[in-house]
Amino acid sequence: MILHPNARWPDVKPVLSVLVPFLRDDPTELLLALEADQGEHTHRIEVIILDDGTNDVTLTRTLQGLVNQSHLATCLRSSTENLGRSKGRNLLASQARGEYLLFIDADMLPDHADFLRSWLSHIDDHTPAATFGGFSVTQASAAPEYAVHRSMANKSDCVPASVRSQQPEKYVFTSNLLIRKDVFLQNPFDENFQGWGWEDVEWAMRVTKTHAITHIDNTATHLGLDTVPALMGKYRQSATNFARIARLHPQYVARYPSYRIAQKLKALRLATPVRIVAERFAVSSYMPVSVRGLALRFYRAALYAKALT
Repeated sequence: MILHPNARWPDVKPVLSVLVPFLRDDPTELLLALEADQGEHTHRIEVIILDDGTNDVTLTRTLQGLVNQSHLATCLRSSTENLGRSKGRNLLASQARGEYLLFIDADMLPDHADFLRSWLSHIDDHTPAATFGGFSVTQASAAPEYAVHRSMANKSDCVPASVRSQQPEKYVFTSNLLIRKDVFLQNPFDENFQGWGWEDVEWAMRVTKTHAITHIDNTATHLGLDTVPALMGKYRQSATNFARIARLHPQYVARYPSYRIAQKLKALRLATPVRIVAERFAVSSYMPVSVRGLALRFYRAALYAKALT
């Protein structure tokens, strides 16, 4: 592990540690936005960036330059091997010096200029155990190849805090998640999850049994929208993780539409034909966006049906 702290790093005793893991994404835009947001709170914030195995010399040099110039206490950690989503975030948390951890993905961008200041105010006013700030696709690309993902995200994920609070464990993603450090160290991410998906929701299911998970509207945009083939690839990765979360927390997962559909497909032995038909509809550019999005949901449910025991 190669460390690259800036000159401010040794002198700051932060309240808030902003933790930014990435693999092949470029966090430059996010780092510049955080730099512009800190205002008079420089002494209360640190930023730790984890390059989780990108091994891009040019990008590393660019980020080292940004770290050197930042007015925030900032450190770039570069790993030559890919640790994975859970292990990488656990490492970041163990190295953080702040009382609070803010996990934010490298392909996120705050939706307003006082993003960090709002998080600090939330900490000061409420001393929460864990809070999700929400996310949007407001600033994401409007290119047609991302239209299906945009539509699906707007419908199911980009919802206000009043809606998220009704199922607080379901709407928890590491894209914009504040956690008190002692709570996280007692409840780290499960490193048995591999690939993409569900490790953050599983974490929330565990933590909500002993700590309140709250929701506020302090959103950031998910810039990294995916094409339909890329989404399908992520869903294939997530099937094993979904089966794991269903075994660990059946009382929560039983309420999820994707689980109920998967169970029906499994019982009727329709998982394979539904997956084949859904894939054809999802990849067809001639179909309406809403139909392609619905097909993707059935494609995912069919994958989950095969993974469930």
